[in-house]
Amino acid sequence: MDIEIDITRGQTNFNIVGLANTSIQESRDRIHSALKNSGFNYPINFRTLINLAPADIPKEGTAYDLPMALGIAAINQPPNSLLQESFILGQLGLDGSTRHTNGILPLVLFARKHGVKSVFIPEENAAEASLAEGVEIYPTKNLKQLFEHFFGQEKITPYKNIHTKTFSEPIAIETDFSFVRGQQLAKRALEIAAAGGHNVSMIGPPGSGKTLLAKTLPSILPPLNKEEALEVTQIYSIAGLLKNSLNNSRPFRSPHSTVSNIALVGGGRVPRPGEISLAHRGVLFLDEFPEYSHAALEALRQPLEDGVITVSRAQGTITLPAQFILIASQNPCPCGFYLDPEKPCTCTAHEVSQYQRKISGPILDRIDLQIQVPRIKITELAGNNNCENSATVRERVVAAREKQARRFKRADKTNREMNNYDLKNFCPLDSTGWDIIHAASERLQLSARACHRIIKVARTIADLANSEKIKIEHLAEAIQYRFNDN
Repeated sequence: MDIEIDITRGQTNFNIVGLANTSIQESRDRIHSALKNSGFNYPINFRTLINLAPADIPKEGTAYDLPMALGIAAINQPPNSLLQESFILGQLGLDGSTRHTNGILPLVLFARKHGVKSVFIPEENAAEASLAEGVEIYPTKNLKQLFEHFFGQEKITPYKNIHTKTFSEPIAIETDFSFVRGQQLAKRALEIAAAGGHNVSMIGPPGSGKTLLAKTLPSILPPLNKEEALEVTQIYSIAGLLKNSLNNSRPFRSPHSTVSNIALVGGGRVPRPGEISLAHRGVLFLDEFPEYSHAALEALRQPLEDGVITVSRAQGTITLPAQFILIASQNPCPCGFYLDPEKPCTCTAHEVSQYQRKISGPILDRIDLQIQVPRIKITELAGNNNCENSATVRERVVAAREKQARRFKRADKTNREMNNYDLKNFCPLDSTGWDIIHAASERLQLSARACHRIIKVARTIADLANSEKIKIEHLAEAIQYRFNDN
């Protein structure tokens, strides 16, 4: 991105061209005040024209304030070759100070990709920008300091990366696996989901522990590696939700059922990350699954299958990462007690059918593990049985993920992401295994996609059992997670 400035004699005027949006057009007033309050002369009786090149790409945000102001302040200065080799961005305050700017990390990574070695950004963004290794980061306090660096004697000291976080440190756990009493089948399903990146659907009456189970899933997921942490940090930086310089924990997103399809998958006039991208490398929990709008649920098809979402708008097209584990929970009927052995259901057969039909077949087809979460008995709730904690379960999950990393020669690929080539090479079945798949397909009326997903789940179960081959018991367990007797 280049910023070109032309100042000629004429009636005082300030124009910005190059498909700049409202936030950039408003920078004229911020720049005027910042220059005046920083001791620079604002061009009077001159026509100022700023071109943001390339001119055919829409631009938005406040990151252009600082370079535009510096260009005007330096208009009478001799050429400086360092400016041509530097990347400058940041928002300005009216007093000339720099302010925190969203989306700094992806912009700095973009600059590094194009060979830029020096980046000048607001001081508040220095820690975030320093995550991009191989680039010299110069934290800038104000416009005057930046001007002095290029055209004066006072040089800005490069930022020294002093990150204390590591990528393998223990995860801060708010909800431990040991908090869940009973529900052994559900906990087993969540362990398989964590090990292979599989999606889960939980159906059960109110109060059976579905929400608590979902909240424990991040506690058994492996820590983010460096590349994954950078991916998550970039997304949160763009969305303006970055609280620390490095997002080192697995995201857990739980949007309400009234969320719009744009807020869920991303979009807007200028495309922005939605909840599924904010859940990238983490967990997306959709409680009361049938209550979400039909458009929102159907929009999940692409990300559930491909791990990305492509959003097209008049302002442009953007493809965002959306590699998450979906946890969908729901009641079996509107009142919540259909087939409950202790409390009668008050819904009619038509109401139950209509409620369950809100989830389309194509969506259910993409959910690998579909389990029942029955009412828990009070004796189990009050018992003192020792339950496995998250650390113990996570050790098995990490071991299974390490097997997958060696298998695929990629640390970020899970069994759920296997393609047909991977299935053929890493999931061979003998004739007995195929007979089991064939019988399950006919009995449960499964699609080819569902059969492939059963094999992927079986591969994960085999990994947890430290087995190189997929055995009959692994297939049998995988098939039971596709059975939904509602």
